[in-house]
Amino acid sequence: MSETPDSLPPLREVVASLGVEAKKSLGQNFLFDLNLTRRIARAADPASAEMIVEVGPGPGGLTRALLAEGARKIVAIERDARCLPALEAIARAYPGRLEIVEGDALEQDYAALFGAARPARVCANLPYNVATPLLTGWIETEPWPPAFDRLVLMFQREVAERIVASPARRADYGRLAVLANWRCETKILFDVSPSAFTPPPKVTSSVVELRPRAAPLACEARALSRVTQAAFGQRRKMLRQSLKSISRDPPALLAAAGIEETRRAEEIDVAGFVALARAFKSG
Repeated sequence: MSETPDSLPPLREVVASLGVEAKKSLGQNFLFDLNLTRRIARAADPASAEMIVEVGPGPGGLTRALLAEGARKIVAIERDARCLPALEAIARAYPGRLEIVEGDALEQDYAALFGAARPARVCANLPYNVATPLLTGWIETEPWPPAFDRLVLMFQREVAERIVASPARRADYGRLAVLANWRCETKILFDVSPSAFTPPPKVTSSVVELRPRAAPLACEARALSRVTQAAFGQRRKMLRQSLKSISRDPPALLAAAGIEETRRAEEIDVAGFVALARAFKSG
């Protein structure tokens, strides 16, 4: 396979010509490995989507792979103005298929970005410093099911393990796992070595797939977010103690949810937390 199937110069040359170095403050680590970016792109199956949203494309390594794999339209959100010339060159090489949005990914209206595109997908090597809040924002999207039918995202390995965890893996199981697995089916697709990045991070990364459940257990997202935040905020304590921050009578709240007051957060599965959130909302 040619290193530059789109006739664009190799990404390393583009970055060098622009004098762009990854900024730690932006959580940046650039991917230059073409085989790896194509592997991530294939996991998102871009040719079968109406639109791909990519967050933090940087100089566009994954962007180029998604386009080469048949993406019809990509909306790339990038806050680093230094990377815009590289992305604009990609847009010229793929007329009408790449839209660049300069701005903060945390401040975007994703419903407006997706518009009527169905199915839409999100595929991104997420900047480490905003990965978790971005994910929780997408999971808490209303109404549900959302416009996107798949999220293919790269995280630090430890975050990926927290996303897919269950009570059987108590060390990793927490609020993020409850939220993610309430509304999505989650799995780790593969790991990525630090050596694949420039500069190499100190930790292994993982690509995670999240597929929205068409009919998750009925629950208000905000209520679930509040009870999980309270419960896991003091995870070593029994729930009758940790829930005092949101309830005047935790034992009654737990009884309404059918949960023993001596249990700890890490012992409660997603269905249990949904029942707790319902009881909290109705109380």
